[in-house]
Amino acid sequence: MKATNFPALIQYFFTDRLCTQMEASPHTIAGYRDTFRLLVRYAGSRHGKPPTKLTIDDIDADLVADFLTHVESARGNTARTRNTRLAAIRSFFRYVAMADPTWLLHCQRILSMPSKRYVKRSVTFLDAEEIAALLAAPDRTTWVGRRDHALLLLALQTGLRASELISLRCRDIVFGAGAHIRCVGKGRKERSTPLRRDTAKLIQAWIGCVFR
Repeated sequence: MKATNFPALIQYFFTDRLCTQMEASPHTIAGYRDTFRLLVRYAGSRHGKPPTKLTIDDIDADLVADFLTHVESARGNTARTRNTRLAAIRSFFRYVAMADPTWLLHCQRILSMPSKRYVKRSVTFLDAEEIAALLAAPDRTTWVGRRDHALLLLALQTGLRASELISLRCRDIVFGAGAHIRCVGKGRKERSTPLRRDTAKLIQAWIGCVFR
């Protein structure tokens, strides 16, 4: 593999580095894929080349800096999203530096690019009235409404992310004494969250209704 063979390096980065060595989650791989889809399109437009003709030389620190400015100004991305794009690019060039040390200086210039500071918003919480209004919103006289009410109650009580909530299976919920729910969340961390008696009772009734 030639060092300048950018398409081959991209392929090996995803198939070998991310999937095999790091065993990255599907969400991480999808995020990196989106970053490089945008980067390759931008670099190709700048250099007047199709993606298959791009080389490592074409993706230098100046182009990466301009790309990051582009995603904020033209695409309207936030500084946080910009930093996520940069993290994916850094990960790739760390891989390139290991794959071919002759590109160390080229990679170092990109790896030294700083993340952008941004104001972190404080986390706000729903009060009792807002929670009651949210739970009252679904029409519980319908099948869809009862489903939505059960999902909302479970989300409010456990704090599960949307991705965690939709990946739940019946076997992940334990009823009876010490009722709890198991899930594998962000960072592939497995955790168990206790369920209140009323929540466990409603979820159990919902599951019974679905499989009746």
